[in-house]
Amino acid sequence: MYLKKLLKNILSLIMVCFCIACTTKSSNSKIKEGFVVYTAPKEIKLSNTFKVTVEGEHSPVYNAKVPPVKPIPRLTSNRSEFGIASYTTFDVSKKVTVEVTYSEPVKNVKILPTSFNIKPKVEGNKITFTINNPKHITVEVNGDWHESLHIFANPMEENIPNPSDPNVLYYGPGVHEVSNVEVKNNTTVYIAGGAYLIAKKDSEEVQKNDRTGKKRNPPTFLLQGKNIIIRGRGIIDQEAIARADRRYSILVQDSQNVIIEGVIIHDPSHWTIPIKRSTDVQVNNIKIIGRRGNSDGVDISSSTDILVENCFLRTLDDLVVVKSRTGQGEAKNIRVRKCVLWNELAHALSIGAEVRENISNVVFENCDIIHDVGRETALRVYHCDDALISNIVFENIRVEEARRLISVWIGKTRWTKTKNRGTVRNITFKDIKAISAPIDTTLTGFQDGIDWKPYVIRDHASMELVGYDKEHTVEDINFINVVLDGANITKEQVKVNTHVKNVVFK
Repeated sequence: MYLKKLLKNILSLIMVCFCIACTTKSSNSKIKEGFVVYTAPKEIKLSNTFKVTVEGEHSPVYNAKVPPVKPIPRLTSNRSEFGIASYTTFDVSKKVTVEVTYSEPVKNVKILPTSFNIKPKVEGNKITFTINNPKHITVEVNGDWHESLHIFANPMEENIPNPSDPNVLYYGPGVHEVSNVEVKNNTTVYIAGGAYLIAKKDSEEVQKNDRTGKKRNPPTFLLQGKNIIIRGRGIIDQEAIARADRRYSILVQDSQNVIIEGVIIHDPSHWTIPIKRSTDVQVNNIKIIGRRGNSDGVDISSSTDILVENCFLRTLDDLVVVKSRTGQGEAKNIRVRKCVLWNELAHALSIGAEVRENISNVVFENCDIIHDVGRETALRVYHCDDALISNIVFENIRVEEARRLISVWIGKTRWTKTKNRGTVRNITFKDIKAISAPIDTTLTGFQDGIDWKPYVIRDHASMELVGYDKEHTVEDINFINVVLDGANITKEQVKVNTHVKNVVFK
């Protein structure tokens, strides 16, 4: 009798656990030991160029528009032109075999970042390799670096929210249309794997911008309050939003204790994730593919205690940038790490251009820049206003191709708003390894200043330190183990003007 009752209780417990599992994983996911793949909504057209399996299970490959390959700068090109990149996403917690099938015979293949040391096997039109933990990789076939395949291998999800929780806004698998979603205190937005959110403009929600008097679209998601989370494995598609509307994808504003994790955002029409006047914000494992002007990745403005990590960013403007606005507070205590970056136009990791309150204690570390094909500088302190920039570290960064590698610069540009210039103090470049991009005379960029002029690509990636005048200087710059094209850089390779002091090479 006792054993019968015990067995009944065990069976009941198993059923309860099974029901919980059913509510905590997407109904369209294929859950295997050590990995999860997600089924795409049937309404979404998938790639005809790539097919991907994980341990034999199909992982759908989506299309994403990317900038045209030429000319540079792409902002002056026909904006109706674009390329098509591909991407797939799944979760892993163990070593898995990934098989990529290409639409043509594979002659050669490159897997980036090189630092991951992934060795593919090629047979016919199939590419096979293994990955043993979460990472973001890019597969380039037959020399086509432009329309490549991005593979987003995420960590397994934990503590998935309950859809019936009143503090949870739950987007399950399938297609959803969203316009402007305001997220307040103690709320979690969950976008499940297999969910595909299409951002739509709602004319009734168009708001007036006080500064310009122009009507602007509100952000797709506005996070404003305390203890807010937006997470999941789903996709936010911004393609339907016109560039003229300049609509943010996820805006964090006047907030505290915010987490943004796991989702994919493609084709943003403006800054993707701006963080304004906020504190204690984590951006983790976000994937962004942008093709339009001003499609910045993560813009941190007048905010403190910010962490950006494990992200993949490919956009037509700055990737991760720190700014500060007049009267909105300093930007400080910011860390960016373990990201894979594709620099299409502007800066990969930077401070500025707008610096109207002090910026300090910013660390960019352990990142891979797998492409740098734009007009600006990969690693930059870019000061166009009047505040103090101090204690900035670029450390353990690998740049697979560089045109303009390093710049610390004070001056006037189109973004300057203040009467006076500022100062820069204590900037460190440590353990940087970079390879100069191949010379291509068809690629041109711009020099800094009000009147921009084309520059010519040099034999080696350029580096510069430029102060403004004797009162607005660049001081205390450290180059420690900075390696370009296989050799430690020398002072002769860095352009320095007379308003720069205390430069150290180690």
